[in-house]
Amino acid sequence: MGFILKIIVTGIVALVLAQFFPGITIDGITSAILLALVLAVLNAVVRPILVFLTIPVTFMTLGLFLLVINAIILYMADYILDGFDVTSVISAILFSLALAVATAIIDAIF
Repeated sequence: MGFILKIIVTGIVALVLAQFFPGITIDGITSAILLALVLAVLNAVVRPILVFLTIPVTFMTLGLFLLVINAIILYMADYILDGFDVTSVISAILFSLALAVATAIIDAIF
C-alpha cells in the first residue's frame, strides 16, 4: 500500500513541478501517475547500469554527471509515455533535480 501511495504522491508532485519548468509538459493527473511509475521502474533498472557504465566520467566531474543521467532517464520516460514531453535539456536537468529532492522528502515521510 505504501508503494502505491508514494507513486500517487510523486505523480502529483511531478504535475505541480512541471508548471514551473517551461520545457516540461504533463497532460494530466493520469499521465503524471504513469510518469511516476515509469520513472520508478527506470530508476530501478536502467539507472544503475548507466551509473556503472559512466563511473569514470562521474568521478572526473565530481558526481555532476549524475544530473545528466537523471536527464537521460527523463528523456527515456518521454519516449515511453505519450502524455509527458521534454523539450529542453536544461529544463530536464532542473526538473530531475527538483523531482529528486521532492522524492527524497516523500521517501522520508513514507
